[in-house]
Amino acid sequence: MTRQRFLVLAALGAVYVIWGSTYLALRFGLEGFPPFILNGIRFVVAGAIMYPVLRARGLPRPTRRQWGNAALVGVLLLVGGVGLVTVAEDQGVGSGVAATAVAVMPLWAALFSGIFGLWPANREWLGLGLGFLGVVLLAQEGDLQASPLGLVLVLVAPMLWALGSVWGSRLDLPSPLMTAAAQLLVGGGVLMVAGLLRGERIDAVPPAEAWLALAYLTVMGSIVAFAAYVYLLEAVRPALATSYAYVNPVVAVALGVTLGAETVTGAAWLALPIILAGVALVVTPQRRTREPEHVVIATRVAADEAA
Repeated sequence: MTRQRFLVLAALGAVYVIWGSTYLALRFGLEGFPPFILNGIRFVVAGAIMYPVLRARGLPRPTRRQWGNAALVGVLLLVGGVGLVTVAEDQGVGSGVAATAVAVMPLWAALFSGIFGLWPANREWLGLGLGFLGVVLLAQEGDLQASPLGLVLVLVAPMLWALGSVWGSRLDLPSPLMTAAAQLLVGGGVLMVAGLLRGERIDAVPPAEAWLALAYLTVMGSIVAFAAYVYLLEAVRPALATSYAYVNPVVAVALGVTLGAETVTGAAWLALPIILAGVALVVTPQRRTREPEHVVIATRVAADEAA
């Protein structure tokens, strides 16, 4: 196994498992923090930890242009993506249901990638279609039927996350880890300001569960998993980098039912296997060339950079 392949597999494992668990962690965090401020704190703290460490290790600071690009992508990912999903959970949408609804994100990523000139292969389209079908079935689930605002938010959030993911891969950004740190700092700051503007306040001392959830979200969800995702955006095709959205629901539903005492209706159980079938097709795409996969990946990355 080459070093690059090992890093890709490790990064995929991180975003698959860790981000799947963050949906439940967000629910626990909401017991003591309002949604935008909760995410603003975790992102700003994570960025404030990462940035000086990376500078001490010799990574150059982003240029003014790179800061601007990182701010644009960070707002799309962290405010439009994570922030809106957290508000949806605050509106009563269960963690497993929210994660399953967000699984439509790779479909949006494929659409935006096509607009930028990299359309998915035939087998990937089939997988993306199955994933979308699963989300359509999930829309019949009780939580989403009871919260129209939550339904809108979990549909818009993956669209904004996908746009930021695909657009960011074509912008001038620093190294992956420095990009993650910059996006966390800017996105977290915008979330804090947005939370204050929408009237969010911490009126009482949060319980221990909320503090533990915040710590987990900061270290594992923001530093480890987000850095892994930024690396994947540069190393693999968009459909594979965003395929975590199909696996996260399985982790989120399992944790929500076992640890969060959540209930899942028949619509969600029907949607899950369809979504899993979709991810199987997405992560094993039809080859368009006989060259080794790492050569194909390198060629695509080089083409994106040249563009």
